[in-house]
Amino acid sequence: MRRRVDESLANPNRKGRLTLEERGRLAIERENQDMAPPEGDRWSNWVDAGHGPEPLPEWVITEQGACDHELGVLKTGKEADVFLVRRVFPDTGAEVTMAAKRYRSNEHRSFHRDAGYLEGRRLRRTRDMRAIEGRTSFGMNLIAQQWAIAEFGALSELWLAGVPVPYPVQLYGTELLMEFVGDPDGTAAPRLAQLRPEPDELLDLWEQLVSALLALAERGQTHGDLSPYNILVHHGRLVLIDLPQVVDVVINPNGRDFLSRDVHNVAKWFLAHGLPERIGDPEHLLDLLAGEARLT
Repeated sequence: MRRRVDESLANPNRKGRLTLEERGRLAIERENQDMAPPEGDRWSNWVDAGHGPEPLPEWVITEQGACDHELGVLKTGKEADVFLVRRVFPDTGAEVTMAAKRYRSNEHRSFHRDAGYLEGRRLRRTRDMRAIEGRTSFGMNLIAQQWAIAEFGALSELWLAGVPVPYPVQLYGTELLMEFVGDPDGTAAPRLAQLRPEPDELLDLWEQLVSALLALAERGQTHGDLSPYNILVHHGRLVLIDLPQVVDVVINPNGRDFLSRDVHNVAKWFLAHGLPERIGDPEHLLDLLAGEARLT
C-alpha cells in the first residue's frame, strides 16, 4: 500500500508555529540587536521558511538568534548549486553543518529535463502553466520554484517513509537546506562512482540500494535520474540524493521507462565492479520493482 503524509509537511509556504505577531516581534528584536552577523554571513531564516517533517532531529537549530556561515561550494550543476553552510547559535555554542541547494536564477538556468518529468504534474493556475510551457521569464522562475518545492516535498515524504535520503531542514524561496552527508569537518561523503569496494562491501551496498528502490516502488515511485553519481556512501551507509524529479511511475505515461533506466544505470556499475550477474541482473530487479509498484 502506498503511504501518504500530511500535505502540510511538503508545503514550502507553511510558516511554522509562530503567529504573525510573534514573527513581527522577533524581527524587531533582531533589528535592535547591537551586533550583526560577520560580513558574508546571514541571520538564520528558519522562522520564515517551510520546515521539514516532525519530529525534528535533535541537531536542527531553530533559535532566532542563530546565524549561517558560508563555507564554500560543494557541487555545481545545470539547475542548481550546492553550498556548505554552518548554522551556529552563539548563546549555547550549538552548531550544525548543512548542505544548501540553491536553484539558479532564470538567466543561468537550463532545465533540460523538464518536459518528461513534468508529465503527470499540473499546476492549478492555467496562466502559470502557459508561462511554463512558453518558457517566459516568469515561467522559468516558476520552474525553479517547482523543482525546489518538488525536492523538498519528496525528501520530506521519503524521509518519513524510512528511505535513505538527507533530512530536509527547511525551504526558503528556491533554497533548500538539508542534512549534510559527511563528516563534521566538512568532508563530504564520496559518491558511489568514486568507490572501489571489496566484494563484501559491494554486496552490502547492492542490498541497501535494492531495499531503497523497493521502498520507492512501494510508493509507486522511482528516483527518475539515478546513477552512481547521485548516490552517496557515508561510512558504509548508502544515501540517495538529487531528488527533485522523483517520478510517479503509475501516473507518468513514461513511468516504466524511467524505472528501467534507473535500474540499468546502477546495475551496470555494480556488475562492472564485480557483482555476480545472478545477483545484479537488472531485468530481474526491474520486474521485482514493477511488481511492487503494481505496473501492468
